Amino acid sequence: MSVTVPYRGRFAPTPSGPLHLGSLLTALASYLQARSAGGRWLLRIDDLDAERCRPEHSDAILRQLEAHQLLWDEPPRLQSRHAAEYEAAFGQLHDLGLLYPCACTRAQLARDSLPGIDGPVYAGTCRDSAPMAERLAWRLRAGEGELRLEDAWQGELRRSLRQDIGDFVVRRADGQIGYQLACVVDEAAQSITEVVRGADLIGSSFRQMLLQTQLGLAMPDYRHLPLLLDAEGRKLSKQNHAQPIASIDAGDNLHDCLELLGQAPPPALHGAAAGEVMRWAQAQWNAKKVPAGLQMPVSPVNN
Repeated sequence: MSVTVPYRGRFAPTPSGPLHLGSLLTALASYLQARSAGGRWLLRIDDLDAERCRPEHSDAILRQLEAHQLLWDEPPRLQSRHAAEYEAAFGQLHDLGLLYPCACTRAQLARDSLPGIDGPVYAGTCRDSAPMAERLAWRLRAGEGELRLEDAWQGELRRSLRQDIGDFVVRRADGQIGYQLACVVDEAAQSITEVVRGADLIGSSFRQMLLQTQLGLAMPDYRHLPLLLDAEGRKLSKQNHAQPIASIDAGDNLHDCLELLGQAPPPALHGAAAGEVMRWAQAQWNAKKVPAGLQMPVSPVNN
């Protein structure tokens, strides 16, 4: 007799600045997926990188989510408070003989990395050597073979471990645990059953699947939302100077996101309070209506 595992989704912003419309889109989609499954929606703050992240940005994100009626069900998990768990996972990988030190500089990586479907792939420069340096990163040996992912929005995805993923960093040269390793520990700690994220993180999902296999952790399902592009065809992101969303416009922001997600909210909801828009969205959410591509009709102004 099979046992149904209760749905647990999450949203995991990096507090390097307030939310923009693209991040709200992901938060809304993940929230509605969780609610449509009768599940719980959790929040994680990816604040491991102290150089980029600020407590005031974390506070701003929490206020923005509350204003948009995206309310989490358990206390937020802050990565900065769980270093010991990440170090334990690193130690497990090290004891299994799956890691090796790497002395490559950023300049070397830029010069030698190989092209991959999800971005540059490490060339293996330090894989079989004994690099000498005061500060060494540590990489996971990706090995050989292939990983497959059934994505409800992107279809079947496949990646070669050697050619598409490559050996990747699990601890940086400055001693900080890498993003990929921290994420898999977090997903397991929060018992996440499905990760809803942007398509720009497909490569990360495959790396995390590999780590989950190596660490013997449960593997959540992955669902990758098409990227929101601005009117010039660029990803809407902080790097591209996307404007923060204004909480005073929460209802209209949500309405705009629902339109982008193919949900066709009624025009009468324009100008409605966030709570009213969210009640409609939870009753009408249909993940099958999410389009293959998302693009702003105009560049966002005063959002």
